[in-house]
Amino acid sequence: MKKFLTLVVVLMAALSVHAQEMYLGGGISLWHNDDADRTSFSISPDFGYCFNEKWAVGAELVYAHNSMEGAFEGSENAFALAPYARFSFYENKIVRLFLDMGMGVSIVKPEHHDSCTGVEIGLKPGMAIKLNDHFSFITKVGFAGYRHDYFRGENGLGVALEGENISIGIDYEF
Repeated sequence: MKKFLTLVVVLMAALSVHAQEMYLGGGISLWHNDDADRTSFSISPDFGYCFNEKWAVGAELVYAHNSMEGAFEGSENAFALAPYARFSFYENKIVRLFLDMGMGVSIVKPEHHDSCTGVEIGLKPGMAIKLNDHFSFITKVGFAGYRHDYFRGENGLGVALEGENISIGIDYEF
């Protein structure tokens, strides 16, 4: 893990020579389900590099924690790395529509059980709304592709464009 974080820092430093072409963002979530007495938390920083107006590459790092009380007491932690290529197919002064094409690898470690490794590969459509020269509101809706034991979603192949499969965040371009 230390080697991976060192690699990320070195890559970010090397790419900072072209500072106008980088972005940093992500999202957080906190949810408590009263019926199941379950609390969930996740943090997902996102970083990337823009080659031009159409293409960018990036990655999302995720840490998620779930804990349950009562009869099903226990917790689990999940870590994921999801690199992607972003293709922007429409842009005006305020709105940019894009498609993230990538894959993700996750490790889920339930309390008192062996860890489980999962994968996903697919497409995530998204939209960026420019707030000013540096900040953009980012949203991704849905997923089309394949997942197996990935910490988000069910196993299988398909398309999911429902409102429950939406992510919202902020990007800072520098």
